[in-house]
Amino acid sequence: MATPIASNFTKLTSEDLLKFKRYLIENVGRSLEGQELLLGDRAEFMKQRLDEVYAQVKVNLPEDIRQQIFHDILDELNGFGPIQPLLDDPDVSEVMVNGPKKVFIEKNGKLTKSPITFDDDNHVLRIIDRIILPLGRRVDADSPTVDARLPDGSRVNAVIAPVSIDGPSITIRKFKKDKLSIEQLVKFGSLTANMGEFIKACVLAHLNIVISGGTGSGKTTLLNVLSSFIPEHERIVTIEDAAELQLQQDHVLRMETKVPNIDGKGAVTIRDLVKNSLRMRPDRIIVGECRGGEALDMLQAMNTGHDGSLTTLHANTPRDALSRLETMVLMSGMDLPLKVVRQQVSSAVDLIIQQSRLKDGSRKVTAITEVVGMEGETVVLTDIFKFEQTAVGEGGKILGELKPTGIRPIFSPRLEAAGQKLGAELFMAPIGHLKR
Repeated sequence: MATPIASNFTKLTSEDLLKFKRYLIENVGRSLEGQELLLGDRAEFMKQRLDEVYAQVKVNLPEDIRQQIFHDILDELNGFGPIQPLLDDPDVSEVMVNGPKKVFIEKNGKLTKSPITFDDDNHVLRIIDRIILPLGRRVDADSPTVDARLPDGSRVNAVIAPVSIDGPSITIRKFKKDKLSIEQLVKFGSLTANMGEFIKACVLAHLNIVISGGTGSGKTTLLNVLSSFIPEHERIVTIEDAAELQLQQDHVLRMETKVPNIDGKGAVTIRDLVKNSLRMRPDRIIVGECRGGEALDMLQAMNTGHDGSLTTLHANTPRDALSRLETMVLMSGMDLPLKVVRQQVSSAVDLIIQQSRLKDGSRKVTAITEVVGMEGETVVLTDIFKFEQTAVGEGGKILGELKPTGIRPIFSPRLEAAGQKLGAELFMAPIGHLKR
């Protein structure tokens, strides 16, 4: 079969090369139909078929361009197209496609524009379909947003027209293959060894912990670290929109939400799963992120014997986290007085860990705050550890110190009762530090 473009390379335009690439993709793609091949065999089959088709079409491209086109085609058919090299790069933590010609990445905490582009809107849509179709998810004009995950667990959000005005959008939060430990977080300066020891004791003592932070601040990473402290013998139920938690324990039951079918029925929400988890005899309930009415069910679970629960939510300070929880409880549809809601929150949540992404791109635990209880109609919070910024160094680097405030938490007897006796020096403020 002859190729639809001229065989003389000197006459080929970029548009001709694009047509040629599409021709090869369609031809090799048809050859794959009906083939049941393992991943390694599939890649080898595609390479052989590419060589055969290329030989047939009588187009003599310079070797570097031929290799680049072949590489692009293999990524297209066996991976996720132009962004596959970004997904393979361990230093890239986030990939953001803002339409076909604007691809941004986060690398080492910094946002930069990538030279990588897609051919057109349809090219981006094909990659979105490649990601979501194996998961039974869909995206179309009636349902233009979708959350999904890559085979390695990386989180994906896609938005298409009519919601996305400048072309289809893909945002990928990459999944780190090597699970971070508390020691690594200490080494990176995300927290101190004393803070790590304190957090570990709180998890082992079955305190209910909320991790609060902004988008991309590292909440899920910290949740993974906290979950690693849960003993092996405990039954853990995890609930997420798109499963990405990496629990190493053996007795883990992972649950994931389900989008409605084409008739708008059959959806399974976070709230449905939280309610159902209470019938599954969990020792721990871990909700990847509270976003709505499920917060009420989570608080009720915490208040009715399911101690040691963990979750995350979007907020910029521990006080904001309480306000966010209140708002989410009211989203449940229950007509509760605000004071009752605050009582629910204050009696359920023991600790708020504030995770922040600073202006220099670094991620730190900027506060560990105890929820003490109610005073009148106000929930009382006490900072146990806090980050204090002191200056801005070279290159915009944020300088500061993570240190205890000098206040010992009121729940200390619970830690000791659970066998987690912490020395007084852990909570001692540095000399000259103002105690509150």
